[in-house]
Amino acid sequence: MTGAGTHAENSSATARSVVVNGNRIDSRELFSNEREIIIAHGDETYRLRLTSQNKLILTK
Repeated sequence: MTGAGTHAENSSATARSVVVNGNRIDSRELFSNEREIIIAHGDETYRLRLTSQNKLILTK
């Protein structure tokens, strides 16, 4: 996966699944144990963070 290792990632990451209803994913499932997830999109890597005010921030 090109670009996936450009940011610090959880070295003990394990595979897990999330439920998708149509085009909807509940963010509580994405952030079940973490405040940040890494999204690989083509050759780019993005960080989706959950703020202390329960808002989402997506950065490249």
